[in-house]
Amino acid sequence: MNQRKAADVYPFLEAFITHKEAQITEIEQVVQRYEKKRALEERSYQSMSAFRRMFAGRKPDHHLAVEYIHYVKKPMEQIRQLRLEIEQARTIMNDSKPSDLVVVSDELEKQMN
Repeated sequence: MNQRKAADVYPFLEAFITHKEAQITEIEQVVQRYEKKRALEERSYQSMSAFRRMFAGRKPDHHLAVEYIHYVKKPMEQIRQLRLEIEQARTIMNDSKPSDLVVVSDELEKQMN
């Protein structure tokens, strides 16, 4: 942990928060596209006749579960982590005056340099 003047850290934190929010938006879009694709696949399978469904290739349930973990669960965990980082940055901004010294984590310090 390092200490820096809050006035030096504020512009970086604002850019940091904006960047993390953009990452969250991108990840949410990827998840939404996957869910939309899955819904379309399921709808098209259900609209097939029973005879055609017998010959249609459908992914096994365990493959769908792995896809769900890869395309939904892990990205949502990543979003939670990004939101925690944003909350920490906002806490630093809100709890300090420009003349104060603030404690900056090593990760933020690396990104500032």
